[in-house]
Amino acid sequence: KIVSDLNLKFEKDIFKIEIKDQYYNMKEKIKPVKHIVDIAEEAMKAVDIAPLIKPIRGGTDGSQLSYMGLPCPNIFAGGHNFHGRYEYVPVESMQKAVEVICMITKLTALKYKKK
Repeated sequence: KIVSDLNLKFEKDIFKIEIKDQYYNMKEKIKPVKHIVDIAEEAMKAVDIAPLIKPIRGGTDGSQLSYMGLPCPNIFAGGHNFHGRYEYVPVESMQKAVEVICMITKLTALKYKKK
């Protein structure tokens, strides 16, 4: 409507619009494989991190990867002041990230070893 109104106002077809999907809501791709979120949550608890599970908006590699067939929920970043001059990640957060990833690996191996 805006484009047609502008073209009408200027009496020329000088405006056009092109809309492309760039980022998708990964919920529909993660929902069928929610067990991966459950394992991540269990791993976080095992290394003394209180999980705060909430949807996020915006562009993320996880969204793109999920739509390419590799479900990839965001676990946590541990950073502060995102997308600004003072963005940072404490070393302790990175250390916890390593612990979580190692625990995810361990829990996944134990879970699928039984089958």
